[in-house]
Amino acid sequence: MSISPRERRKYRARERVKKQPKLNLVALMDIFTILVLFLMVNNGDVEVLQSDKNVLLPESVSEQKPKLELIVKISDTDILVQGRGIESVESALEQEGNSLEKLAEELKYQAARAPALTEEEVDVGRAIVIMADHEMPYKLLKRVMTTCAQTDYRNISLAVNSNPVVAEEAPLVAARGE
Repeated sequence: MSISPRERRKYRARERVKKQPKLNLVALMDIFTILVLFLMVNNGDVEVLQSDKNVLLPESVSEQKPKLELIVKISDTDILVQGRGIESVESALEQEGNSLEKLAEELKYQAARAPALTEEEVDVGRAIVIMADHEMPYKLLKRVMTTCAQTDYRNISLAVNSNPVVAEEAPLVAARGE
């Protein structure tokens, strides 16, 4: 007895269903490639400064992202430039005048090691980030900023913790000192 073409199709369909499904690796590799490219492209959106448990930063609602620049970190006890201890906070507060000599020497050294100034940097000065505790005396902050400005680091940014804006509140934008 011969089998009709319709019965053959049904038989082949039943056999296909019984077989173990195969994993399509090409589609899986495409998905992972797209995922890796997406992660690589979107990785640079967030700039995070290394936190220091001795420095508690103030809060900010500014949307502007910081650039990677020279960092002056002021803890409860010390003033550091790029992680190198420069001077104690006590001696900096006891000094006379508006600038800090040791900090100025270190900033001049860092400027000498840096590449030549671009046209924009000539106009606005070299960029620097000051990372200080939220309870630091204003007198010390003013001296550090004055010293930075005197050594041609006039594009000053203050490091803060990002605090997302609530929709009902009017946004406060942190000004960038120049």
